[in-house]
Amino acid sequence: QVQLVESGGGLVQAGGSLRLSCAASGHTFSGYAMGWFRPAPGKERESVAAITWTSGKTSYADSAKGRFTISRDNAKNTVYLQMNNLKPEDTAAYYCAADKRPWRTVLTGISTADFGSWGQGTQVTVSS
Repeated sequence: QVQLVESGGGLVQAGGSLRLSCAASGHTFSGYAMGWFRPAPGKERESVAAITWTSGKTSYADSAKGRFTISRDNAKNTVYLQMNNLKPEDTAAYYCAADKRPWRTVLTGISTADFGSWGQGTQVTVSS
């Protein structure tokens, strides 16, 4: 089973940027879509961004579109989330997770329940 470790969180002023990293170990994550998630009202976690294993497809929450960019380096077993123009409402713990099913090439219809092997999270705090 893949182990995931997030890093890169911190305290930043509104309008600032952070780059989150998620390093995988214990199992290659090549072949698996990856996602970034955060808690949401009424939900355990909501998807912020996701990326297929070839990086051919990405998806973003409406709140992240135009500000966040997900990417991955399969050679380094690492997935990234570049967050720009951060807002106080982005304050949350951010988690990465791996798709439970390998070789997914499209993200249409994918949900939080499709992901497992959760990391421990990295806290992002945006001050106004």
